[in-house]
Amino acid sequence: MKSNVLFRTAAALALCLSAVASAGAQDWPTRPITMMVPFAPGGGIDASARLQALAIGEILGTTIVVENVGGAAGTIGSARVAKAAPDGYMFMIGNSGTHAYSQSLYKRRPYDSIADFEPAGIVTESPRLLVVRKGLPVSNLQELVAYMKANQLKMQYASAGVGSGTHLPCALLNHTVGVQITMVPYRGEGPALQDVIADRVDYMCTTIQSGAVQARQGTVKGIATMAPRRASVAKDVATTGEQGLKGVEATVWNGFFFPKGTPKPIVDKMNKAIEGMISRPDIRQKLEALGLEILPPEQRTPAHHAKFLKEDVARWAAVIKAANISVD
Repeated sequence: MKSNVLFRTAAALALCLSAVASAGAQDWPTRPITMMVPFAPGGGIDASARLQALAIGEILGTTIVVENVGGAAGTIGSARVAKAAPDGYMFMIGNSGTHAYSQSLYKRRPYDSIADFEPAGIVTESPRLLVVRKGLPVSNLQELVAYMKANQLKMQYASAGVGSGTHLPCALLNHTVGVQITMVPYRGEGPALQDVIADRVDYMCTTIQSGAVQARQGTVKGIATMAPRRASVAKDVATTGEQGLKGVEATVWNGFFFPKGTPKPIVDKMNKAIEGMISRPDIRQKLEALGLEILPPEQRTPAHHAKFLKEDVARWAAVIKAANISVD
């Protein structure tokens, strides 16, 4: 008898708490929201995040305060969001590095990107552009692959550091082609690209923003866009698939996450605000000017984000394991 009373009391309490949470979610937001940008101020992700935060805040009728917490390839700031209260007042912009690469790069993960977050939607992606030094005797992907196979022991490729968004795409390319080529790590994309320009390193999988500019100026050769479709800022550079090499698409996506347990009405309301933001022509133009490709509507939903994240974590885990890459 006593147990039945306790059970009914617990059930009533749970129902009450659920009702309170639902009411709070419907009223959300009633105060400013914090957007975590897990990278230092001034970079490309920070610029796009601030642009989107302003527009989303206008749609939601509140202020979105951007907080930058950089370090450890974005995992420090991401871990803070994973541990935040799931009340809708803390969310983040994450990417392939913070939520896919990180799950296999680190022996001790600071969070589980699937279990600790509520995906709110992927919005943009930044394809990698495969570029080679001017003096390399190749002009397309087929010629590069043949050259790599014949000269792999003496070749080098540049990256912005172990496990970075300019390292793993090239690791994927090398693994797919079946070559082992020495990676030269630099302290950032800029110095790495400069050595490709200077003919000191053979190739690099750089960001589309930087690579497209240099390819147009003729300081490097643009060999292939590592994406399913050509990028708007490098329409003259054919994709890897168009050149006969499948499975090496390496776009770095950018999406929004809440802490796990954030009520679904809040996540859905945020996604609706994101859709409103991305429908504005001025916002789209500014994001595209930053070298970002906007995903189609069906790929911007929370459901697609959750499904895609699982697939992307598994995909990069296989690449990282095959290449024996680790940052600790």
